[in-house]
This record gives sequence, C-alpha cells and structure tokens, in this order.
Amino acid sequence: MILERLYKNRFMIFLIMQLSILFGSLFFPSGFFEYKLLPFLYLLSIAAGILMILKQKRLMRFFLGLFILAGIIFGFDMISRTENLNNILLRLYIYFVFYLFVTWNIIKQVWQAKRVSKNVILGLVSGYISLGFLAFFLFMSIELTYPGAYTGVLMESDDFNFRTDSILYYSFITLLTIGYGEIVPAIPIAQKSAILVGLAGQFYMVIITAVVVEKYIRHSVANK
Repeated sequence: MILERLYKNRFMIFLIMQLSILFGSLFFPSGFFEYKLLPFLYLLSIAAGILMILKQKRLMRFFLGLFILAGIIFGFDMISRTENLNNILLRLYIYFVFYLFVTWNIIKQVWQAKRVSKNVILGLVSGYISLGFLAFFLFMSIELTYPGAYTGVLMESDDFNFRTDSILYYSFITLLTIGYGEIVPAIPIAQKSAILVGLAGQFYMVIITAVVVEKYIRHSVANK
C-alpha cells in the first residue's frame, strides 16, 4: 500500500521538506521562492508531518484540518496578492502548533525505537531541525506582535522578506547557541524566548541524542 511505503520513509520525506524550506532560496530567485514556493513548501511540510501521526486517527484529523485551513489562507493571499498581518500571524500559529505536535511525535518515536536504524538517525536530525522552526515561528510571532522586539544590523532593513530570513537565521543560531550578535532580543519576552530555545537545543543534544548514541553502541557491541 502506498501509505505504508510513505510511512516507512516518513522521516526522510519530512527532512527533505525541512531542508527545502531552509535552503531552497539558494537555488531559486528570491522573489519567486519567498512569495510563491515557500508557502507551498510549508503546506507540503504539513502533509509530510501528517505521515508522522498516520496511525493516530484523531490527531491525523486535526492536522488535516490545519492543512485545509492553511491552504485556504494561502489561497486567499495568492488571490488578493497582499500580505495581511493577521493572516501571517494565523499561519504562524498554525505552523507552530503543527511543528509542536510533530516534534513531540518525532522525539517519542526516536526515544522508543529499540534499534538505531537509518530512519531513527533521520528522525533525530529532523527533530532537531524542527526545534529551529518552532523557534522561528515563536520569534516571528513576537516580532510581528511587538515590532522592534529584535534589533541589530540584520533587522534594519524595511524589506519584510529580508527581516523574515534574518529571524529564521537568528532562530537556528540561537538553537545552536552560536550567537554572532547581528540580532539582539530587545524586550523581556524576546529575551526569555531566546533562553527557552537555547535550553531546548541543549537538552535535545544532551538527552535525546545521547540516548540514541547509547542504543547504537549497545546494539553494536551485542552484535559482535
């Protein structure tokens, strides 16, 4: 059955969608990618995420509803050719809820895996990237709700898409705890969200990744 085959490759499909969103602008013209392709990729990522919870019927219906709602909002913006602030915020909330549930399910499936296979490794990677997207949706919602919540060299542009890309960059830099300083959280809610994301990234690496590595080492030794 097609769905069963897709389910077996769910982590790879979801990871491909994530990497397409992150690095697609390297291969397509900026305007086309930002306005046409990117919203479509986010919809596809929801569809790919539904595979994660394919065997949880109630949750799957909920995500199907989110997919339809996000598609309606995207379609409305395409027809009107405008970027409505309320629609952007609503899309961000939808994506945040979606990635929250999907990330939790990825972590649970990776944690419960008895053997470390290729799928488990892909799930481990996509789970970490999902944390970066959660950070992006959170930071972007804060910036749109409280303009000027983030300051710095990369936030001085009047171009909305440039600032969006900057927030995406800042999200993963914060998750990785690199912190180059081009973007600075300027208000308490932005500062505390940065702390939360940094802690989440460290906990993921220290706990989830460590558990997977321990399973891999244990099974490798047992098979010798």
